Amino acid sequence: MDLVIENIPFLLKGAYYTLLITVVSMFFGLIIGLITAVARLKGNRFLRMIARVYVSIIRGTPPLVQIFIVYYGLVDYGIEFGPLTAACIALSINIGAYVSEAFRGAIESVPKGQIEAAIATGMTDRQAMRRIVIPQAVRYAIPPLGNTFVGMLKETSLVSSIAVTELMRSAQLLVSQYYVYMPFYLAIAVMYWIMSTFFTFILHKIEKRLSVY
Repeated sequence: MDLVIENIPFLLKGAYYTLLITVVSMFFGLIIGLITAVARLKGNRFLRMIARVYVSIIRGTPPLVQIFIVYYGLVDYGIEFGPLTAACIALSINIGAYVSEAFRGAIESVPKGQIEAAIATGMTDRQAMRRIVIPQAVRYAIPPLGNTFVGMLKETSLVSSIAVTELMRSAQLLVSQYYVYMPFYLAIAVMYWIMSTFFTFILHKIEKRLSVY
């Protein structure tokens, strides 16, 4: 236990990168997911097909493979990213597919009568989507998005495979230095749990604040 206490600053630095990757990936994942959801519901045939294929491929392949494709595979075509950038790109693309399904379900749950009423008042279909549908869909999507966000936090451990010094990689480096496993892995398990609990609490507060009474 003394080794863990002695190396807390190093583990906290790893936790910082874990949070950074999570927040950045979720931010861009939300944008990708919303665009994909709207494309599947309101786009032309070509856009709907592209969106469906994207979601199918991402949901049907392991996140670790996607990380390797972005970090190692693109190098074959002259496209090279640093480990941290590659991690954020791969996880953003990954999470975007799951977020799109959450948004799609939320958009479809908005009563069609509200859209018809908005159009009857003179709004275009695009205006009705932006002013009426999406604000309500965001509220409906908060619970599944919360689960996705917490899942993303834990999936960041996969980027240790491309030498990003996040929390998991930090523990691996300490294990290789001291040849002691249990204290460090238990320590990061507790840190992941604390971060997950904190985000769950924050998302619950957001959901409660945005809930429709």
